[in-house]
Amino acid sequence: MSATERIPPRSVTPGTASDAARVELLARGELTVRGRIREASNAALFCTVALDGREASCVYKPVAGERPLWDFPDGTLAGREVAAYEVSEATGWGLVPPTVLRDGPYGEGMVQLWIDASAEAELLALIDAEEPGPGWKAIGFAEVDEDRTALLVHADDERLRRLAVLDAVLNNADRKGGHLLPTADGRLYGIDHGVTFNVENKLRTLLWGWAGEPLPEEAVGVLKGLRDALAEGGALAARLTGLITPAETDATRARVDALLASGVHPEPSGEWPAIPWPPV
Repeated sequence: MSATERIPPRSVTPGTASDAARVELLARGELTVRGRIREASNAALFCTVALDGREASCVYKPVAGERPLWDFPDGTLAGREVAAYEVSEATGWGLVPPTVLRDGPYGEGMVQLWIDASAEAELLALIDAEEPGPGWKAIGFAEVDEDRTALLVHADDERLRRLAVLDAVLNNADRKGGHLLPTADGRLYGIDHGVTFNVENKLRTLLWGWAGEPLPEEAVGVLKGLRDALAEGGALAARLTGLITPAETDATRARVDALLASGVHPEPSGEWPAIPWPPV
């Protein structure tokens, strides 16, 4: 496969290996570039990684290929992707594919297990209605053409709701529809977490359907666990060291505390565009 060929859309079947084994494979295996993911805004390479007879497909995003952003320090997106995985693992929900920071053919970068999404799962839709039907949550109205709008909705799905809570903790500024990867075995993964953990409120997402609603009891329990893990000397706080700044870790603690204090899903602040562009 040449570096200019288009990689097929992502999908994931996690396999039978434990996450620890996958992380070891990603971190220590021989990384071979097979092609370039042309749709990505930063350099993203489709690779295979092999170790002791095991092999997996993965994505490699070298720091050298990151485009500068006005609101994030240069060269930090790969670390943020790994930090998002660490927080996801601390929730117990497993919403981010195994992700490591390591050296590769083009220098240090993020390496993440390749995920193949199920084409049958429907999480987003445009409908000609004023209100969502049963099993759906409203996001907002979208202009379809010059004289027609439609209601953009997402599924009222427990997996999406967990991801909405995780995004609020991560301060995810880019939760697009294309970053949602449901799998044939019923799991859901979120990808592309390079613009997360900013100290300023930058939450931009399609998952606003639960805004202002009480957090589920399960989510409250998970947030309490995160609060403990993020405390000074906590296991998660230690794992985030070197991936994000101390100020960003403090801001993450503050977001967890704010969610627990309010007891509800966050609402758009009005200070920042609420929905990423393009949304899908």
